[in-house]
Amino acid sequence: MLDANLNRCREGLRVLEDVARFLLNDGELSKRFKIMRHDLAQKTKPLGVVLLSRRDSEGDVGARFSASYSREARLAPRDASDLVAANAKRVEESLRVIEELARLPEISSMLNSTSFEQMRFTVYTLERDLISRISRRDKTEKIVGLYVILDRELLAGRDELDIVAQIIDGGARIVQLRDKSRFYGEKERKLLPVAQKIRDLCHRAGAIFIINDYFDLAVAVDADGLHVGQQDLPLPIIRRELPIDRIVGCSVRTVSQAKKAESEGADYVSVGSIFPTATKKEARVVGVNRIRELKASVSIPVVAIGGINRNNIAEVVSAGADAVAVISAVLGEKDVKEAVGKLIEKMDLAKQQCRSL
Repeated sequence: MLDANLNRCREGLRVLEDVARFLLNDGELSKRFKIMRHDLAQKTKPLGVVLLSRRDSEGDVGARFSASYSREARLAPRDASDLVAANAKRVEESLRVIEELARLPEISSMLNSTSFEQMRFTVYTLERDLISRISRRDKTEKIVGLYVILDRELLAGRDELDIVAQIIDGGARIVQLRDKSRFYGEKERKLLPVAQKIRDLCHRAGAIFIINDYFDLAVAVDADGLHVGQQDLPLPIIRRELPIDRIVGCSVRTVSQAKKAESEGADYVSVGSIFPTATKKEARVVGVNRIRELKASVSIPVVAIGGINRNNIAEVVSAGADAVAVISAVLGEKDVKEAVGKLIEKMDLAKQQCRSL
C-alpha cells in the first residue's frame, strides 16, 4: 500500500510540476511542486529497499481493471483544469493513505504521519493556485492591442453604451470602466446597471471588460477583471477574495513595483505615464524606455498608458508594449469608431515594421 501510494503521489506531483513549468511558464509554482516531490523522496528514503522488495505489479488485483479504466479516461473530454484537478486529487488521496499508514506501530518509527498531513494541506492550496492560473490564462492572453479606458468624466454627457459599441466596432477588444468621482449613494446605484450593460455588450463581442479600482463593483457585475493602483487594496487580498478566474491588473511606475505586482498575483501591469498627459496632469513621466525595462523583467503582459495618441503610438508598440491604453485619443474625438480604427492601424503598421527588422 505504501509503495503504490508513493508512486501515485510522485507521478501526480510530476504532472502538476510540468503543467506549471511548460503550460503556464510559472517558475515559482513549478519550483514548489519540485521541492515537494524531492521532500517526499527524502522522507521515504529509509523505506526504499523494503518497498521495492515487496512490489508485485503482476500480482496486483488492481491491474486487472486499471487498464480498461485508463482507456475510458483517455476518451473523456478533458482540459488543463481537469488534468490538474485529477492529478491533485490523486496526490491528496495518496498522501492521506500514507498519513494513515504512518500511524501504524510498525511504520511510525520510520515515517512521521504529521508531515504527510501538512503536505496534503499544502497540495490543497497549490491545486487552487494552479487552477486559478489556468482559468485566468485565456483572459490574460487577450491583454493585447488597444486597451480603451472609458472615463465617464470625459464622456461629456454621451451615452456610455453607444460609446462602448463604437469602441468595439472600431476593433478594440479591451474596455475598462473608470469613474473617479464615484461615491457611496445615488451615484453608486446608477453606476451598477451601467456597468452590467457594458459587461453584457463586451461579452457578446468577445471583449474583455475590466473595472477600475472598485472591487465590489467588479464582483457585483461579474467583470472579467479589476485594475488597481499602488494605493488601492493590496494584491494578495484581492487575489484571495476575487473569484479565481478573474484577472487583476496593477498600475506601476518602476521595475521593482512591476516585479512585486507579478509576485503578488497580478496578471498584467500598466506602466506610465509614458508621455505627458492632460488626463492626469500630476502623473510622473517615465518614458518609453521603461516599457523595455519591464518587458525584460516580468513575464506578464505590459500595458503602456499616459499621453499616447496617433502620433506616438508606434513608438510605444516598437518598445514592446503588449497593449496600449488610451483615453483622450479616443474619447476626445467626435467619431470614436474611426479614432479606434486609426489607432489600431498605426499599431499594426508598427508591429509589421518591427517584424521586418
